[in-house]
Amino acid sequence: MSKSFGAVRALQGVTLELHAGEVHALAGENGAGKSTVVKTFAGVHRPDAGEVRVDGEPVAFHGPADAQAAGVAVIYQEPTLFPDLSVAENIFMGRQPRGALGRIDRRAMHAETARLFERLGVALDPQQPARGLSIADQQVVEIAKAISRDARVLIMDEPTAALTGQEVARLFAVTRGLQEHGCAVLFISHRLEEIFEICRRVTTLRDGAYVGTDMVADITPDDLVRRMVGRDLDALYPKQDVTPGEVALKVSRLTREGAFTDVSFEVRRGEIVALAGLVGAGRSEVARAVFGVDRWDAGTVEVGGRALPAGSPTAAMSAGLALVPEDRRQQGLVMDMSIERNMGLTQLRTLRRETGRGGLISRKVERDRAADWGLRLQLKYSRLSDAVGVLSGGNQQKVVLAKWLATEPAVLIVDEPTRGIDVGTKAEVHRLLSELAAQDLAVLMISSDLPEVLGMADRILVMHEGRLTAQIARADATEESVMAAATGRPGTGKAA
Repeated sequence: MSKSFGAVRALQGVTLELHAGEVHALAGENGAGKSTVVKTFAGVHRPDAGEVRVDGEPVAFHGPADAQAAGVAVIYQEPTLFPDLSVAENIFMGRQPRGALGRIDRRAMHAETARLFERLGVALDPQQPARGLSIADQQVVEIAKAISRDARVLIMDEPTAALTGQEVARLFAVTRGLQEHGCAVLFISHRLEEIFEICRRVTTLRDGAYVGTDMVADITPDDLVRRMVGRDLDALYPKQDVTPGEVALKVSRLTREGAFTDVSFEVRRGEIVALAGLVGAGRSEVARAVFGVDRWDAGTVEVGGRALPAGSPTAAMSAGLALVPEDRRQQGLVMDMSIERNMGLTQLRTLRRETGRGGLISRKVERDRAADWGLRLQLKYSRLSDAVGVLSGGNQQKVVLAKWLATEPAVLIVDEPTRGIDVGTKAEVHRLLSELAAQDLAVLMISSDLPEVLGMADRILVMHEGRLTAQIARADATEESVMAAATGRPGTGKAA
């Protein structure tokens, strides 16, 4: 298949075969063409050249309904269910079983939904509203919807990005069950360890072109990285050794009812401190409170010895704090706004001052500053005037980083800095964080990626159920010690 969007060649002669009863990985950096492949299989795009075949017969999908009719279903990273409808209603939307008088047969619908969940090996109530379901449960509902349509090809696009370890294990169990029933599964993930755990073969794309297809058992993670990025990564975690300086951020007995209790820690200049723990432990809530997005109920926050008022992001920014949020699309960027305008959002006063036109901002000044940061962070884009939403996930993350680094902060808080980005961009973000720390910046990093925590942090603070349970030095940290503290087991490190 080949597919172009204007002058951009998204796919160039890509070949991909999916076999019944097999989990097949599709790997590549952000912008490699994976999403275009998915949308072509799903009937959203039609290839400019080449063809799609099902059971050896060429098919032409004129829309998603055609793809569904051919047995192709897609499970996206963020499921889109109707929140006010029940689980069963979501699964059978538009094709509910009918009784003799044409009325919806809810008993039959609930019974069939229960049978689907039994086949998947999960315990969900068919009558439960979709609102309030975890991402993992929403994905199970989407899978049940797919198999209720007799889907023979199931495409999972970054299905584990927002899941905990236990939820990933359940999803993999469901996937293996589908495999045993003869379903062909296309699995897309930036987590290489998942590809090597669940997949039999892997097809690699680079810059929209087909690189090759390999048996997973015949290659190593390093081999796959080389295929994806076209080069060896010198180090995925290029942490520089730096002697920490004075205290830049001091948090004392910070409490927010229902979120976290009695949290105290320090971050010094030149130091990367990781805040680790399971999803729901309160890590992001602490970051939001420190930055002033949420008000705390007790405790103090000091930046450079200066106490901050509760609930004031403006005061936090003035004191030298910067926050790169976990959800870049909802909280970090204005997706319909241009790349240059997004980068300038934190510098409006500075841009007005440099322009000197009675409060108006010069577009040239704004663009020049954005171009400078784009060069520093090796941003890949067509035009700075393009909407930031057209960029790949990794390049969107770079825009968020540029927006906050342009404020020249003393303390940078980064929440899940590499979630959903490819391994090559991940290495670049790690290199940047290491260089910033070496330049005397204090970094507080929140991450659910244990190898990232162990590879990049000078100290690790572990949270469990809203409390700090351990402080572990870099030299003493292991996956076992961090996970033990994250699950509340005692004797896992120096008390925080």
